[in-house]
Amino acid sequence: MWKIDADQLEAIALGSAIYGTGGGGDPYLGKLLGQRLMRESGPVDLIDVMTLDDDALVVPVAGAGAPVVMTEKLPSVEPLILALHALEKHLGRKADATLCMEAGGFNSTIPFSVASRVGIPLIDGDTMGRAFPELQMSTCTMQGIGATPMAVVDDRSNVVLIQTGNNHFAERTTRSILVEMGGACACALYPMTGAQAKRAVIRGSLRALQRAGQVVLDARRDGADAVGALLGALGGVRLFEGKVTDVVRRLEGGWQRGVVTIAGLDRFAGRTAQLELQNEFLLARVDGRIACMTPDLICTLDTETAEPITSEAMRYGLRVTLMGLPSHPSWRTPAGLDLAGPRYFGYDTDYVALETLASAAQEAALTEA
Repeated sequence: MWKIDADQLEAIALGSAIYGTGGGGDPYLGKLLGQRLMRESGPVDLIDVMTLDDDALVVPVAGAGAPVVMTEKLPSVEPLILALHALEKHLGRKADATLCMEAGGFNSTIPFSVASRVGIPLIDGDTMGRAFPELQMSTCTMQGIGATPMAVVDDRSNVVLIQTGNNHFAERTTRSILVEMGGACACALYPMTGAQAKRAVIRGSLRALQRAGQVVLDARRDGADAVGALLGALGGVRLFEGKVTDVVRRLEGGWQRGVVTIAGLDRFAGRTAQLELQNEFLLARVDGRIACMTPDLICTLDTETAEPITSEAMRYGLRVTLMGLPSHPSWRTPAGLDLAGPRYFGYDTDYVALETLASAAQEAALTEA
C-alpha cells in the first residue's frame, strides 16, 4: 500500500494527460478538485489489486461525455459519490475499493477525490492503459465482466440505474442518457469482485502515470529537453513536430469528433500531419501515410515543455510534438482489436503495430534520402 497525498497528484495528473491521448477529460480540473479534497479529507491509500480478497466489491467511478463539455460544466465530486452510493444501495453492500476506468485524463485523477472523501482505497491500476471514447472498450469486457448494473448521475442529482444485456448496449444507452443530461455525467459502473479485478486490472498503471509525469517535472526543473527525456523514459516514437494550422471540431452523439492539421517544422519541414479524433486521437497520418493507429497511443506534447495537449485544447499556432507509444498487449489481441482497433472506428485498414509503422517510415526516409 502507498499513501498518495495532494502534492503527489501533480505528477499523476501530468502523466495522466500524456497517456490520455488527447481525451479522458481535462486532468488539470480533476487535479485541482482532488488536491482540495485530499487536503480536506486526507491522503489516499493506493493498493495492489492482488491484495484484495476474492469476494471484495470493487466499484470504478468515472466521468463520461465530450471533453469540451466538461470544461464548461466544471467537475464536482458530489455526482460521483451519489453514483457510487446509488450503486451500492442497488447491490446491497458497500464498496471495498474503487478503481480508475482509464489511465488518462480527468478519469485518472477524479477517483482520488472519491477515495479520499468516502474513505476507501484506490487500486493501483485501470482497465484501459490509456483513454478510450467508449465504455465497453475495457479489459473488463475482454474478461466477460458486465458494465452494468450502472448508476449515472448528472449535475442536478438526477440518478438513472441501467441494466443491459451486454457492454456495447450499455455504451449506447449511457450515451443517449448523457446527451439528455447536457453532454456529461458521472458514473459508477463495472461492479466486480476482487477475483474478477485480479484478472481484468492493468496493474501498476497509476504509479506509471506518476513516473511519467515526474520525468517531465524533473526535466523542466533541470532545464533539460523535457520531450526528449519523456521519449527516452517511455520508449516512445517521435512521429512528427510542427505547428497546428487547422482544427476542425464538432460535437456529435455525445462525442467530440474532428481533425487537426499540423505543418512540419525543423526536421519535418515541408511535411504535413493530420490527427483524427473521437475524444481521443485515434489515427495519425504523416504526408498521407499512417504513422500510428488505435489502440496504440498518440500523445500530443508542447514541443518546448512536453505539456500534454488535450483534444479540446488544440488550437491554431501551437507548436507540438507527436509521440507514439505501444498499447498494452491485451489490446493487440484479436479480442482487443475487435473492441478498439481501427476497423471498429470505421478506418479501412487492418491494425499495424507502432513499431512496424515506425520501422517502415524510417526505411522510406532512407530511400528518399
